[in-house]
Amino acid sequence: MSVELNDDELLRYSRQILLPQIDIAGQLRLKASRALIVGLGGLGSPVALYLAAAGVGELHLADFDTVDLTNLQRQIIHDGSQIGVSKVDSAISRLAALNPQIRLLAHRAALDADSLAAAVSAVDLVLDCSDNFTTREAVNAACVAAGKPLVSGAAIRLQGQLAVFDPRSKDSPCYHCLFGHGDESALTCSEAGVVGPLVGLVGSLQALEALKLLAGFGEPLVGRLLLVDALDSRFRELRIKRDPACSVCGGRP
Repeated sequence: MSVELNDDELLRYSRQILLPQIDIAGQLRLKASRALIVGLGGLGSPVALYLAAAGVGELHLADFDTVDLTNLQRQIIHDGSQIGVSKVDSAISRLAALNPQIRLLAHRAALDADSLAAAVSAVDLVLDCSDNFTTREAVNAACVAAGKPLVSGAAIRLQGQLAVFDPRSKDSPCYHCLFGHGDESALTCSEAGVVGPLVGLVGSLQALEALKLLAGFGEPLVGRLLLVDALDSRFRELRIKRDPACSVCGGRP
């Protein structure tokens, strides 16, 4: 991929290049970046759309599921014509039309330990947009092992949360520091429900955190947990610390 911006890119990204925090240098960093999006549902939809639109040079898309009618209330990257189609293929079709300047790589099968480790190692940053604790734990462990920053989001019912875990920072906790072994029986959106704009909001914030990390501006949500209460339209922030006895990152230098 070219390390320069062509005329089309200069025009396409002109509104964010105008920001002094991004400028040409930040846009070039985005173009040279690679991001893995795990899950192309309610969270992954806005994440993929905004990262593609912003010019992140290479998006690796991972999801083993197919588009279902019940997805369309919130998974805005898909539409009715894609029902029954692989979510990865549906997303690639939409993203390629949105921005033909970027590269799109597909992971259509469920990621096991080896393939997940390889997928994480191949990128600069990972966005966990999955909907179950087992996947979140596995993605976190792979990011810690590879030393790659992780932007983690979740939403259910009318509550959402967002955090950034960056093993490159000696003070950053990991996902396991915060949630431990979690609750394998926790309800999913298909059981408990979720309002569409909430996943859109959390996913958009995940995309923003990713752009900050990749382009190098602002203060990412490292060591902080952002809680979203959509019912009362309130945001709350909690400081979180690294657990030196964490079984996942406790041995990290």
